[in-house]
Amino acid sequence: MNEDIFNMSVRKFLKKVGVTSQREIETAIRKAVEEGKVGAATEAKVVLSIPAAGLEVTIDGTIETE
Repeated sequence: MNEDIFNMSVRKFLKKVGVTSQREIETAIRKAVEEGKVGAATEAKVVLSIPAAGLEVTIDGTIETE
């Protein structure tokens, strides 16, 4: 394995995940707040899956709006 290519590929993937996730979260939370479905904080979960590598990790957290 070429470590430089691997490292850059992981970074590129994580950048895409971060940008896309932030945009989707902001859109969904703003709409949910407007509809009264979300208060000052809501639970969030991300599932990272790489089936070929046998990886599945769940990351839990809280998103605060106030």
